[in-house]
Amino acid sequence: MMTESLIGALFVFVLASFAGFEVINKVPPTLHTPLMSGANAISGIALIGALIVAGDRTLSISVILGLIAVVCATINVVGGFLVTDRMLQMFKKKEA
Repeated sequence: MMTESLIGALFVFVLASFAGFEVINKVPPTLHTPLMSGANAISGIALIGALIVAGDRTLSISVILGLIAVVCATINVVGGFLVTDRMLQMFKKKEA
């Protein structure tokens, strides 16, 4: 029973990886900044979910994994905003 669900989960993961790779390769540079902002919003939602999981008062494996998820999601959100800001700086006119 467990191996069937594991094989199904791995199949979905591999299929999503290939689909994501193909979608990312087809994105032109002008659309990258709005898509990055959308990805930051999704990462913010993941951060809220991780905070809820990590907020339990009893120490368990789910709380530890929630804490790790909080750290990873925070790094993802901050890094995404820094990349987005850097890309937006490229479109500003330089004052001489």
